[in-house]
Amino acid sequence: MLAWLLAAFLGTAAYSTPGRLQTPSPATPLTATGVARNQLTAQSTLSKRELAVLVCAAAAELGDSYCSLAWGRTLAEAAGASLAAAVIGNTTCEALSEREAALATWAKAVIADPNATVPTDVDALRKAGLSDREIFEATAFVAFRSAFSTVNDALGIEPDRQLVERAPSEVRAAVGFGRPAADA
Repeated sequence: MLAWLLAAFLGTAAYSTPGRLQTPSPATPLTATGVARNQLTAQSTLSKRELAVLVCAAAAELGDSYCSLAWGRTLAEAAGASLAAAVIGNTTCEALSEREAALATWAKAVIADPNATVPTDVDALRKAGLSDREIFEATAFVAFRSAFSTVNDALGIEPDRQLVERAPSEVRAAVGFGRPAADA
């Protein structure tokens, strides 16, 4: 059953032997992850900056240092290092648009306890100007990122030195959680 589920997720033929799950290529899971991400975002009207806000808020809530650094850099490039650090550090930032602030709050709520969200949480997103489709897309993207972060964390993936060095200093300072950088 596990092999079938993996094959369905990867879109490829997976097979298993007792105690072992195999896929046709070591790169397949990473390729499948990229394909899934592209399928989630290709038709979305959420901007790259809004997607980065979602990931930074979700990754910080999860305590995922790798994704916080990687997407913190992306958000810093789109909106500035101070804004990226504020989203990761869960501090107020007037540079966030109403939509972005609502998305960050939603991402944290979905990660913290999706069963605790209530209709007024969704209404806050609508009030900030998000359509029902965008709310669904944001929710699905956060759930996807949560799954991806879970895989990284469970496998002990550490931020490599190059990732840490490429992140702006304000972003690095905001990421005081998760696994430390791997030694060079």
